[in-house]
Amino acid sequence: MASNVNPTVRRRRLGQELRRLRELKGMTAEEVADRLLVSQSKISRLENGRRSISQRDVRDLCGVYEVEDLRIVDSLMQMAKDSRQQGWWHAFGDIPYSVYIGLETDAASLRVYEPQVVPGLLQTRQYAEALITGALPESSLTDIEKRVNVRVRRQERINDTDQPLRLWAVIDESALRRVVGDKQLMITQLEHLVEQSHLPHVTVQVLPFEMGAHPGVCGHYAILEFPDASDSSAVYIEGVTSDLYLEKAHDVQRYSVMYEHLRAQSLNVDQSRQFIVDITKEYAR
Repeated sequence: MASNVNPTVRRRRLGQELRRLRELKGMTAEEVADRLLVSQSKISRLENGRRSISQRDVRDLCGVYEVEDLRIVDSLMQMAKDSRQQGWWHAFGDIPYSVYIGLETDAASLRVYEPQVVPGLLQTRQYAEALITGALPESSLTDIEKRVNVRVRRQERINDTDQPLRLWAVIDESALRRVVGDKQLMITQLEHLVEQSHLPHVTVQVLPFEMGAHPGVCGHYAILEFPDASDSSAVYIEGVTSDLYLEKAHDVQRYSVMYEHLRAQSLNVDQSRQFIVDITKEYAR
């Protein structure tokens, strides 16, 4: 369930407001950095919400932007204070994709394309453990268990009775045929996938091999949308050593159009369920 104060989202909102104030002042990030004797990259990181923002940073920036309304300054200072609180995921220690978890925790809807594996929010615990073990062969058992526990904890958004996450997943056929663990594990996973697809807020479509080339050949991505209109949508692209977040309107629009093409080329919901059932029967044989 989403926390009342999500530090990731608060940082994002605060960064957007600081960027707006800078642009109203007609200053570049480089000019602001020169005034405060800091690096331009720090100003950029503060504005994109990728790092925590101290109240001192907010005070200094408000001074540069000549913000005279103390109510605005106090509001920004409170946001900075809230943004330094810890989300539920911090209890698990260092998580490489903690920024994404923070966004997912507060999102109203998530559209995801998965070309290789079953989407994380729809994985069984056994599938997640086998997948993470295979993907990170040099990780310790403790680290693998931590990552699995985080993945299972994230799935609470799907089962939240008050504010469930609206999930739309387009899954490539290869993800269903890639044997993670063993065939019995795959049977359990695919049965779980079909079961989850019956939830009113979960839609699963399969993109079969026979469709050939399609807009998703470049790989996995996810589009997050938020309940607050002031929070712009974001595209998340997972990397090996770092992740990419796209928040500019034209970037989000481009990926959204790509996603509509993927949905149009995929099997419909009923056909997708039957497709998954048929593959499950193949594993059983």
